[in-house]
Amino acid sequence: MDDELRKQASKNEYLRKYLDHLSKTTARLPRYYETLSVKDLADLRRESVKDPKSCNFIYKVASGYIHINAHKNAYVAIEKQLTDLEKDKLRQIKEAILDKASNEESSETREDLERILDKLYDQVVEVQGNGNGNNILMKMPVTKFLLGGERIKLTKTEYELYKTFIHRDIVGFGPIEPLIVDQYIEDIHLIGTSKIRVSHKAFQYALETNIRFEDEISLNEFFVSLSERMGRPVSASKPIVDGTLPDGSRINIIYTNEISARGSSCTIRKFSSEPLSPVQLMKFGTFSPEMAAYIWLCLENKINIMICGETASGKTSTLNSILTFIDHRGKIYSVEDTPEVKPCQRSWQRCVTRESGPDEARVTMFDLLRAALRSRPDYIIIGEIRGEEARVAFQCMQTGIPVIATFHASTSSKFIQRMTGQPVNIPLSFIDNVNVIIFQSAVNVNGRFLRRVTHVEEIVGFNREVGGIMTRVVFKWDPARDVHFFRGMNNSHILENKVAAEHGYAEKKDIYKELKKREQIFKKMLELNITGYQEVVKIFNDYYEKGPESLPFR
Repeated sequence: MDDELRKQASKNEYLRKYLDHLSKTTARLPRYYETLSVKDLADLRRESVKDPKSCNFIYKVASGYIHINAHKNAYVAIEKQLTDLEKDKLRQIKEAILDKASNEESSETREDLERILDKLYDQVVEVQGNGNGNNILMKMPVTKFLLGGERIKLTKTEYELYKTFIHRDIVGFGPIEPLIVDQYIEDIHLIGTSKIRVSHKAFQYALETNIRFEDEISLNEFFVSLSERMGRPVSASKPIVDGTLPDGSRINIIYTNEISARGSSCTIRKFSSEPLSPVQLMKFGTFSPEMAAYIWLCLENKINIMICGETASGKTSTLNSILTFIDHRGKIYSVEDTPEVKPCQRSWQRCVTRESGPDEARVTMFDLLRAALRSRPDYIIIGEIRGEEARVAFQCMQTGIPVIATFHASTSSKFIQRMTGQPVNIPLSFIDNVNVIIFQSAVNVNGRFLRRVTHVEEIVGFNREVGGIMTRVVFKWDPARDVHFFRGMNNSHILENKVAAEHGYAEKKDIYKELKKREQIFKKMLELNITGYQEVVKIFNDYYEKGPESLPFR
């Protein structure tokens, strides 16, 4: 056992007991990480493929510790476990709190709920003594104190223990709390009462956790409570619900075993509270500094952009990152089913559909995009185009309002097929209102699971003679070398015929000099490790207000 892990075990009895049990069944104890850096994740990802037996580690999260054993494909949340007696006492404390809660005003924020919960908790419990609950008083039935109108007696240790579990179960996410607070998890897959599986940043395949719901009753109660907190209650009459958790994660619930054969299920797509910066994505290799400079020029000059790719290819992360390239003084109008877009601009009109209620109360993406035409935005951001709302989006493009959106398609031909087919139904001759398509994919390179922009295409126009759309590839990713090549040098339709004109260049080829200048800015930011989202946002804000002389480097 390494020194740091031994130190952690000495401070947490439940971790020590877990490691003691582990030492009896395995010859090699896991190594310990306080946190996992980007480099750590990359190294572990390679190790899990080349030598899974050695990929065995523990790291700390807010609720306890996580142990991952790649060889066993196991993800173990290590927490303090309650005894049956402790579970019974916790249940009675909850009931006492709920009895008093009816007299409290409803809370509008998580902070208000936590404050009320702490107040009620202190009303129903009383701290006595300094021990761990080993005296006779602590072992007497809790009901005696409740029926007698007295508070439940707890030691200081018990007071902190039950307070943690009360917050976890009422304000937090109950048994799945460790998965929610683990920043290295990307997706959570909960299917009935089987063990929950997770997609982890360090592994290509899902890991099986030690967390599960004991029965369908507790599982369904969990989904009902969670959906009500999101404001999108699930029920037998409305068994499928999409929503957003307080931390910004996206959740899809399929309720009851009549619809989900193996029991109520859900998938949670986790998102960071703060978006990844474009420089961080460059560091990951998602796109290159030259490509970022190209996108910056496009967005600055109000070019319509679609970000396309399969599910979980990183489209939304890329979308959020490139929004930093837009002047912070502009007005952003975003339209989504599930809130995921996070622009940094101060003037942001965020619109979300409303699917519940009577027909006349429902608000669709189509409705919200029609309203956008009367809101005078500088940019319209669409979380994901799926159906008839695309027609309004194209009308916005035609009126001169730039649109940035995501769409499910892996190639330009599939993009055109889906856009012109059901249920989108955009006329083929309208497709050239889109100027640039960024294609992104989740790829496996030498055992490493990566997200890469595979190519960027410009839509040159609609060719009436052949009845088709002309496109031009300007960036291409080489998987063998894991590098992006700019194929649009002196050959970019968008840069020369649209961006150069906006910049007022007499010689349109001069736009490539500007492209190179901006590429150097990103290279310098990488060199100086300026990757934090707020750091990058400030640099762009200053750039738009004061020009290139505001850059903190030369």
